[in-house]
Amino acid sequence: MANDSPVNRPIPIILDTDIGQDIDDTWAIAMMLRCPELDVKLIVSDTGDTEYRARIVAKLLEVAGRTDIPVGVGVPCGHYPQPQAGWVEGYDLARYPGTVHQDGVNAMIETIMASPEPVTLIAIGPVPNLAEALRREPRIAQRARFVGMHGSICLNHDGCPGAIAEYNVEMDIPAAQATFAADWPMTITPLDTCGRIRLTGEKYRKIQNSTDPILSALMDNYRIWAEAQHQPNLPEQQSTILYDTVAIYLAFADDLLVMDDLSIRVRDDGFTVVDPAGKPMRVAMDWKDLPGFEDFLVERLISPA
Repeated sequence: MANDSPVNRPIPIILDTDIGQDIDDTWAIAMMLRCPELDVKLIVSDTGDTEYRARIVAKLLEVAGRTDIPVGVGVPCGHYPQPQAGWVEGYDLARYPGTVHQDGVNAMIETIMASPEPVTLIAIGPVPNLAEALRREPRIAQRARFVGMHGSICLNHDGCPGAIAEYNVEMDIPAAQATFAADWPMTITPLDTCGRIRLTGEKYRKIQNSTDPILSALMDNYRIWAEAQHQPNLPEQQSTILYDTVAIYLAFADDLLVMDDLSIRVRDDGFTVVDPAGKPMRVAMDWKDLPGFEDFLVERLISPA
């Protein structure tokens, strides 16, 4: 069942991303740019060296010819590896032809509060930006909808049994707790579903062999990332787990997934547990058609913008 937004009008969205860590954020942005259902109002970098992450976003948007999309620099926090630094070596954020907001959190707040309709916040990383935005302006929760790649309820990576403290929650537990407690409608894809997405075989080769500028940039980025991860042969074989692409899909549709209404609480150890006292939300717990999603993902990625 698709989300409730008018069918013929794109859904206004803000993407909050820790791109530059795992490679799946780059795949998710490439997919997002090929989704006519979505009207991207802003992309904000989150966690660690947010200037580095914003440079990746800006360069990718330049390659895609989408410099109409503003880039926000999120709150810097902590020190993390930069496995995609080689892809933006020498790229100055000041050269980005579009708008760059040095205070990405403020840009997020202003975009939400000025929108004539609710904005969908898609979060595909840890959420210190969102916690800070809620602290500065709690009213955004009444004017936004949250869709996130967060948590692990029954399964972890590759469909393995057992819950774990999932990275996007565990890296900033207080921020996740504040975000999960906010008074906005929430939809999440935990590892139970998003942790099972890999492209292999002919599906992967369609991306690997494409000459499309966005997909060529994606593959260049993937190869640099893989070298930094000491897995240089991986890009010649298959994708990594493409967790974040499921959150992009859930911003406008959920037909291929089994959605459950659950109350979820973030524990102090980073586990996301079902708890009657937790936050009611829609949770993608299983797939109706996993191969169908893989086909959909490939179709979107190879389709012209």
